Amino acid sequence: MKSKILVAAAVAAVASTVHAQSSVTLYGLIDEGFDFTNNVVGSKSYSLQSGYLQGSRWGLKGSEDLGGGLKAVFQLENGFDVNNGRLGQGGLMFGRQAYVGLSTIDYGAITIGRQYDSVVDYLAQTTANGSWAGYLFSHPYDNDNTDNTFRVNNTVKYTSPTLAGFQFGGTYSFSNSTNFANNRQYSAGATYTNGGLLIAAAYLQANNPSATAGGAINNGGDENFLGSRLRIFGAGVNYTIDKATLGLSYTNTDVADPVSSAYVGAINPTGGGASNLRFQNFEANAKYQFTPAFYAGLMYYYTRATLKQPSQTTHPNYQMVGLMGDYALSKRTDFYLQGAYQRVGGDETGSVLDVAYVPGADGVSSNGNQLVVRAAIRHKF
Repeated sequence: MKSKILVAAAVAAVASTVHAQSSVTLYGLIDEGFDFTNNVVGSKSYSLQSGYLQGSRWGLKGSEDLGGGLKAVFQLENGFDVNNGRLGQGGLMFGRQAYVGLSTIDYGAITIGRQYDSVVDYLAQTTANGSWAGYLFSHPYDNDNTDNTFRVNNTVKYTSPTLAGFQFGGTYSFSNSTNFANNRQYSAGATYTNGGLLIAAAYLQANNPSATAGGAINNGGDENFLGSRLRIFGAGVNYTIDKATLGLSYTNTDVADPVSSAYVGAINPTGGGASNLRFQNFEANAKYQFTPAFYAGLMYYYTRATLKQPSQTTHPNYQMVGLMGDYALSKRTDFYLQGAYQRVGGDETGSVLDVAYVPGADGVSSNGNQLVVRAAIRHKF
């Protein structure tokens, strides 16, 4: 009897040790709400929409201690639409993230799979949509991908440890094609934090984005602009003072030979095919935590676009104001109310770029103005 007790105790001890060295977490989030759009091709729109403040999701993530400070890590994350139960990201099973890799405290992490690029990892957090406001507050057509319009496939990513407040990293996404550069992507970014100060910068380039189904940016589930080359770079700063957080950011997006946008379709200017489309986005945002349960935020951006055509160069511009409040009923459940108003001005291009479109609206406006209001609930599990 005594020997059986000792064996059982030994087995229990080993099982406890293994459990302590490995972990797997199942998690998720549901974001569902009611949207009103004042002008969708001249008509009002009322609809239920999923995943605006944060994309609705469920996922698995975990790690295994391999000894000597080395860990194996993985994450599988699915996106879905609460209203119809369909998969997000073009119907991909793990469309949000799917990767495996190795991580150490001293040297950082290397991960391989479908992941976020450096603009999302480093720069996006200095914008309102990339931190506390979500989809509705994105820059026109999410041209700079700060709201994750696309993820990158076939990607090797390095993330450094944080050293004296400084962290950096980068990605390289293979085209998985005999034409090595056809639909590949690479990016790099960095952040510096010191007390309430956060400074971030990032750069991304994609060659022939969405040109192939198996490349870095998938034309079935990911795309912001279709063209021969996409370049994004920018920098931003956040500063937190007591309950207030103030932010400024600048991003620059350059699309060579633009064909279409995932949000508004074909870009067919009256003067003929365009050789280049550029967006310069200037944003100021502020968030104030009135109580532990309630915060309010305000955002304004000005975007100057440049469309180069064979016969002319035009400069439409976009201005938007966004306001929101969020009230937490618990650590896992909150209600929020948002409003976003966009106005388009400047030169006319003779294309869809001349009318307003707030990302998340049911469609483009019939003129240069559009208002979207959203009331929603978010639950985390």
